[in-house]
Amino acid sequence: MLINRLNQGLRASFICIIALSTLFPLAWMAISGFKSQTEVLISPFQYFPEVWMFSNYVEILNDPTFIRAMITTFVGATIFTLLSLTLSTLAAYAFARLEFRGKQFWWIFCIIPLFVPYMAILLTSFVVVAKLGILDTYAVLILPGAAQAFSLFFLRQYYLAIPLATEEAALIDGASRWQIFRYIFFPQSAGPLTVMGFATFLMYWNSYVWPILTISNPTMMTIQQYLGAFRSSRGNEWGLLMAGSTLAALPTIILVLIFQRFIVNGVRIAGIK
Repeated sequence: MLINRLNQGLRASFICIIALSTLFPLAWMAISGFKSQTEVLISPFQYFPEVWMFSNYVEILNDPTFIRAMITTFVGATIFTLLSLTLSTLAAYAFARLEFRGKQFWWIFCIIPLFVPYMAILLTSFVVVAKLGILDTYAVLILPGAAQAFSLFFLRQYYLAIPLATEEAALIDGASRWQIFRYIFFPQSAGPLTVMGFATFLMYWNSYVWPILTISNPTMMTIQQYLGAFRSSRGNEWGLLMAGSTLAALPTIILVLIFQRFIVNGVRIAGIK
């Protein structure tokens, strides 16, 4: 009994240490948004400000460029996520359940990007979108990365684990392949789709290198571009930068809090499968 309590205490202590080490930088960033310019990097280290300054958050929220960047990025990330999940689910079902000519070849072709470093194809990708004439458009931010090899691989493995008996029964009853996907496979994909959807949204939200290369129009600036430009032009205003970074992190934090149950269930189900 005593040993069990000690083990539980050790687990709880370990979890608390991990949680604190994870939340400490985020909390420091949010609190630093209330500090003056000189307090953020003051030595010796000072966690809390001497005087709490709400003016940093007020000023950054009154910046129309910041608000526009937040809205633009959120809308783009939502469209990107929906498009990516649509393509991934349909392709994953096709590779998992359908038989067609050249299936093995096309499967290898689709997952090759998993083994190619992103930076290795960055220049060639830029040349392609430049030739297509879609620079400084929303299309250049959304279309090139919409078909994701990892999402396809993840969902295909999940679909392969769904019992064949369910699908065969539906075929005997006269259901079409589209009906099987729509009413059997898709409803069972809520967990994996939530995990992949959040990862895809986060990838778009945190993207910096690709928008810097392809977007030069200030009105189409993403939030990471805004923060990068702010750091370059007003790098000594650390309080404002921390306030902007905190506000930029809020949408993803809110999404985690809303969908945390689905994300945990999705990871658990994927692990079991």
